[in-house]
Amino acid sequence: MFGGAAVGAVYTLGATLAPNAGRILDALAGRPQPQFQPLATLVRAENRIAVRRWSSASTRPQYRFREAA
Repeated sequence: MFGGAAVGAVYTLGATLAPNAGRILDALAGRPQPQFQPLATLVRAENRIAVRRWSSASTRPQYRFREAA
């Protein structure tokens, strides 16, 4: 009768803890986590986007039409 409840509880614990197992083990071992810096990540992403736009724009041929005299 309680076997299904036990299986459900073990499954719930496993599903909750498994994605963060590395972080949990690091905390238990006393290893510090790297600082979370969302603004620095955003700046790097924006720079990558800007470089990609710049590089894709510079490889396209520039056609200049001459005006009639």
